[in-house]
Amino acid sequence: MSKMNLPNKLTLLRICMVPIFLLSLAAPLPLWQSSPTAMRIITAAIFLITSLTDMIDGKIARKYGLITDFGKFMDPLADKFLVFAALLGILTQSAFSDLRNCFVWAAAIVIFRELAVTSIRLVAAGNSGVVIAASWLGKIKTVSQMVCIMTILLEPVLLPWDIFRNGHALTYATMLFMTVMTLWSGIDYMKTYWKFLDPEK
Repeated sequence: MSKMNLPNKLTLLRICMVPIFLLSLAAPLPLWQSSPTAMRIITAAIFLITSLTDMIDGKIARKYGLITDFGKFMDPLADKFLVFAALLGILTQSAFSDLRNCFVWAAAIVIFRELAVTSIRLVAAGNSGVVIAASWLGKIKTVSQMVCIMTILLEPVLLPWDIFRNGHALTYATMLFMTVMTLWSGIDYMKTYWKFLDPEK
């Protein structure tokens, strides 16, 4: 650990924070029912801090030339761990049961897309050594996922009016945007890098 550069340490920190975030998100329902505002704020704060390490380690790595193979592999993996934990935690937490019927489809699309793109990255790297960098669509997709998760956690706290709290207006809006960007960026990756998926090889 001591021999790692700072960006890689931040990446490992992000991975270590994932189970802490999941413990908060998947806490027993009575705890969420007795202190819903506190639980939402605490869980959202852990998620936000964990997400920010991704932006910080990337900037440090690029600015000081600290990009490593370890970072290239673990950084996107850490992001997926965090997002998958959030999606699964929201689906299993009874405090969000009123969102489940709709959110399960958005979560499935996100998970399928991430697995498909990751597979394409591995094939491209293995066959030709091409490292697929994140596109602008991919970056917007990532931000949309973070915003959607934060909105699900904080909408009742920040917008306590009945029209928002009971109708989840902002949650459904960000969920739709996340789903659209996830599909759009996934299709774009498929179109661009399909040439590496030769069924005859």
